[in-house]
Amino acid sequence: MRRFRLLPALIICAALRAQAPESQPAHLPGEPHHHLKIENSYVRAYYVEVAPHDSTLLHQHDLDYLYVILGPADIINAVAGKPELHQVLKDGEVHFTRGGFAHVARNLSDAPFRNVTIEFLRPQGKVHNLCISVIPNEPPTWLCHFPRPDAPIAHSSKLFDTDELVAELHSLGPKVRAPGSKAKKGGLLVFHDGSSVRAELPHKTSMTLKGGDVLWVDAGSRLKIINLKQNASSSYLSLIFKDSAASSSSRRR
Repeated sequence: MRRFRLLPALIICAALRAQAPESQPAHLPGEPHHHLKIENSYVRAYYVEVAPHDSTLLHQHDLDYLYVILGPADIINAVAGKPELHQVLKDGEVHFTRGGFAHVARNLSDAPFRNVTIEFLRPQGKVHNLCISVIPNEPPTWLCHFPRPDAPIAHSSKLFDTDELVAELHSLGPKVRAPGSKAKKGGLLVFHDGSSVRAELPHKTSMTLKGGDVLWVDAGSRLKIINLKQNASSSYLSLIFKDSAASSSSRRR
């Protein structure tokens, strides 16, 4: 009789264990909301999308990384071992974060939470705020001007740098073409939400790129970009690596 009395208790314990959250964080790549797009010896670039009122798995960030917000967002950033942080984020915001922690991102909004996350595979060293503050509690060191969305110009502003890279924001007015100079260093381009451009690289077919897309440009390449929008600007972030020679080993997913 004792054997049969124990069965309900064992079933309840098994059900509770099945419902308990995972204690071991997932590693990147591997968290299912992070979709790997480009990987080479400098970066892993992910497109991240979390459905309304959904959350990521608990996942580990071992490396320094940067993320670019695509559209407004309202999230809880729950870092393991720390109080939860409520973040209301604006479209186009750029944040640099040191690795060495695990967290869950919970989407409080009725819209998807989207961003591009870039892991840096090499230590970044010291970070310097320039036009924006990617390091909290340190003001920008430069006073920068950003053009109106309908201004018919190509404009660039250095946002911040590290010992390893320079981050720059590029804006192209309606139907404006970016200067097609040869890239002295290799780098990653991240296109902001609402953007629509045509990009041309030597020996490759013309590409139409939109918000959330990423593109690696090897050192020595001559890149041509034209804004396809008729009445508004398109913009993108460039991350140029100071010690980069041509990196043709990039893999696009």
